[in-house]
Amino acid sequence: MARLSRFIDRCNLGLGRATAWLTLLMALATAAVVALRYVFSQNTILLQEGVNALHGLVLMLGIAYTLLERGHVRVDILHSRLAERRRHAVDAFGHAVFLLPVAALILLTSLPYVAQSWRVAEGSAEVGGLPGVYLLKTLIPVMAVLLFAQGLSELIKALGKRK
Repeated sequence: MARLSRFIDRCNLGLGRATAWLTLLMALATAAVVALRYVFSQNTILLQEGVNALHGLVLMLGIAYTLLERGHVRVDILHSRLAERRRHAVDAFGHAVFLLPVAALILLTSLPYVAQSWRVAEGSAEVGGLPGVYLLKTLIPVMAVLLFAQGLSELIKALGKRK
């Protein structure tokens, strides 16, 4: 099980680091949108929607990496006061009872939504907008799988540290 956990961690670490570069691209594209609009009086719907798509990519592909790096917001009233062994037990409980079922629910409920988008080859509702919106929506179940896998890895680590 520890090998599986390390494999999942390596995958999400690599994906998270690669995804981080998209934030630079997103910042540059945002600067271009602002410059085009206010300096050149040009409106670029495609570029604006591209920034939104990059934001979605960063969010969806970075969620599991953030969990790996313990970057999620945590309401920590008791956790910091517990002994290390109990903290791992609380973490294991949280991953098993909350995180894994929610990730599975997101996966299962998103599949029909994404399938419908693929059936109609959904694009932007805006004239001149981003084509292939169905590809962006595909990130929802991908995110759920990545989050489930990282939750499983975190559960394995927490159970291993409880001993």
